[in-house]
Amino acid sequence: MRVKGKLLSDRVPRRQFLGAAAGLFGLAGATRHAIARNLLGAFFGTQSAQQARPDAREMILYSRQYLTLEMPMSRLESWITPVESFFVRNNLLMPNVDPSSWSLAVNGEVERPLTFTFREFMQLAPARVTNTIECAGNGRVNYQPRIGGVPWGRGGVGNAMFEGPRLAEVLRLAALKPTARHVAFRGLDIVPKGASDFIRSIPIEKALDRNTLLATRMNGSPLTPEHGFPARSLVPGWIGSASIKWLQEIQVLSHEYRGFYMDPGYRIPAAAASTDKSGQARTVSLTSLRVKSIIAEPADGDRLTPTAQGTVTIRGASWAGEAAIARVEVSTDDGVTWHPAELGPEHEKYAWRLWHYDWRPNRGGAFTVCSRATDDAGHTQPRKPLWNPGGYLWNGVDSVLVRVGN
Repeated sequence: MRVKGKLLSDRVPRRQFLGAAAGLFGLAGATRHAIARNLLGAFFGTQSAQQARPDAREMILYSRQYLTLEMPMSRLESWITPVESFFVRNNLLMPNVDPSSWSLAVNGEVERPLTFTFREFMQLAPARVTNTIECAGNGRVNYQPRIGGVPWGRGGVGNAMFEGPRLAEVLRLAALKPTARHVAFRGLDIVPKGASDFIRSIPIEKALDRNTLLATRMNGSPLTPEHGFPARSLVPGWIGSASIKWLQEIQVLSHEYRGFYMDPGYRIPAAAASTDKSGQARTVSLTSLRVKSIIAEPADGDRLTPTAQGTVTIRGASWAGEAAIARVEVSTDDGVTWHPAELGPEHEKYAWRLWHYDWRPNRGGAFTVCSRATDDAGHTQPRKPLWNPGGYLWNGVDSVLVRVGN
């Protein structure tokens, strides 16, 4: 660890990184690969964090260049989402990080700017948080009128167990100044010509929360390249873009970071009639996720056959960002009547709750099955949320159209 740091405006030499298309996975060259393997083995065992996802073909693919993968609902089968089923969203091009040359700088409004090598960083005491990460645009396909961008359905979300040092501990080592108000993260994303660096900041209160991590492991294994190896910020309960991947710099600021991915990106109107002094509609930066539930089974269009006991199981997941799920309800008549679903036993503060409802259809034919969740603050999923130009934070009542019998 060195008392040293870079500014967010500094550019990292591109020669430190390899291509992001054909070379998405693996290190270039036998020597570099051997160095990486030895470093990884020293801290993580024999499994290499640079291995490719073996079954990406089974995910819903939106982009190979800016790797974007959605989990199909058929794979939502467990409380912890397997890494190979966890969605991927890259706003820029994915770097290929060599741990032997990787470092993490901590600078800005601190008394002791620091730089950690890979080895030094991996020696910091880890903490563990189970967190549901959801892309801010998940569900965008439901907004009317339709909005450009990734047409996420339900599967831009996943729940995983993350491990890594607490951000608060790293900031303690750097000694915050009284002027510290926000903490900005910069990753190693490769920035195409004309694009902006992917940098976002969070308020100092969230940065000092004991559950905010600099994650190095996911579900007990090192982060994969597409999930941010060797380290990512983990801001539990907040939109996925707050958890910056491939970290290379943490800068403490006296103000919210000013950059494209903070403004105008990832913002929604503050209120329908609210304007600033220029007459423009006021917007606010996206932070916590909204209360939401999704139906994993049955799928839209399914033809269902009740069991010998006359039941059909409806199941799904629900989450509420920094709040807790209080209840989930299911309707089989397009929202006319609602019935309580049974919540699964597994739960942690920032993790989703699985749920199921055993339905006894009293006739055959077509049915619109819906789900809605309510959090412990009393917020319930609306039938349809207010439209916004980014297509963010869709949390409308989920529904599928099914047919029972012939």
